[in-house]
Amino acid sequence: MQAILRQVSGHSPFTAYPLTPAQEVVLGRDPTCQIILDSDFYIGVSRRHFALRYVNNHWEVHDLGSANGTYLNGKRLKSAAILQPGDRISLAKDLVEFVFELPPPPPPEILTLSQLFPIFSTAKDLPHKAYLLPAILTISCVVLMFLTIGYPIAFNLLLSTYLAGIAFYYIYQLCGKPKPGWVLLSSSLITILLIISPALKLFSFVFRVVLPGSIPPDPTSIPPLDLFVRMFFGAGLMEELLKAVPIFLALWLGQRLKAPWNHRVGIIEPLDGILLGTSSAIGFTLIETLGQYIPDLMQSTTLQAGEAAGQLLSLQLLIPRILGLIAGHVAYSGYFGYSIGLSVLKPSKRASILLTGYLTASILHTLWNTAGFFSPFLLAVVGTLSYAFLAAAILKARQLSPTRQYNFATRLSED
Repeated sequence: MQAILRQVSGHSPFTAYPLTPAQEVVLGRDPTCQIILDSDFYIGVSRRHFALRYVNNHWEVHDLGSANGTYLNGKRLKSAAILQPGDRISLAKDLVEFVFELPPPPPPEILTLSQLFPIFSTAKDLPHKAYLLPAILTISCVVLMFLTIGYPIAFNLLLSTYLAGIAFYYIYQLCGKPKPGWVLLSSSLITILLIISPALKLFSFVFRVVLPGSIPPDPTSIPPLDLFVRMFFGAGLMEELLKAVPIFLALWLGQRLKAPWNHRVGIIEPLDGILLGTSSAIGFTLIETLGQYIPDLMQSTTLQAGEAAGQLLSLQLLIPRILGLIAGHVAYSGYFGYSIGLSVLKPSKRASILLTGYLTASILHTLWNTAGFFSPFLLAVVGTLSYAFLAAAILKARQLSPTRQYNFATRLSED
């Protein structure tokens, strides 16, 4: 059994010397000893003072005829003695002292059924701690995607919905505030209904006819500053206001509902605004991508290169558009949602807060739309900046949250 000889007094206290059963350990001033004591500090120690040996399943200490003696627990050792854990070995009475330590034997190896099959003991924790629901949704989506091979419309719908769900789940985990799923889904559906309803024509008329937001078929044909102004009115201001409609509706409903429904449905803090804003943005992106960009691309490409080429190009457009959500529509709408929630906490400053958030989201949106016509590098910079604005808003919203103590993202970061 491996043991330890620990020095507890003298020149180098608390030094530990491991003892191996296969080797005798001699202590003294002689350079050939396994434990060498410095002659300058231990003149009273013999050149070979004592030895430790493992004999018949136990450790023994042997005095090697030292001049000043070896003491075991205060008594001079005549020849040899069996050591017990905690025994104190002194040289020349009180010159230097060691303690013999014997680590306890390892516990017996026990193999339980729950160790062999962990699911028996941790099944109840899986839905909460192992992200079981996202895994189930992923598996289900994969199976459905296999079934829809050859049906591009259904396949694109599944893929875009799954990728958008991943983007929202990421933002939801960052926010850390529980919000009913049906409320979040309602925000997306309201935005989709607005886009497919006559309300979109009203928005377009106001921002693109009454206001200078008309965008020519070839945006690069006009000067960059002119393009920026038109994008600001025709895309930034118009689309950010449209996506904010579900947030303002939730704000209005929350003020008229009683507890706990006002908290579940309404906007009582910036985190609520961010979650509903990002949900709205996902609905906007899905309907814009699947209802406008993908059909237009498939139609034009199919006429020129065939149906297979159209399907391939549409897939190549769909993936980056949906994956770019957190640096695009989700970032702008989430930031404006933060401002709407902040205005609830600070009602006396509501007008300035809403105006600042609306303009900031619209400018970021406009920068993205404009940069895309000039430089991919500039587009990456704007996308990173937009996400940074959203991430900063989420962190600040968690600090300001009146329900901070119940926020699972805050608890995780503090742990």
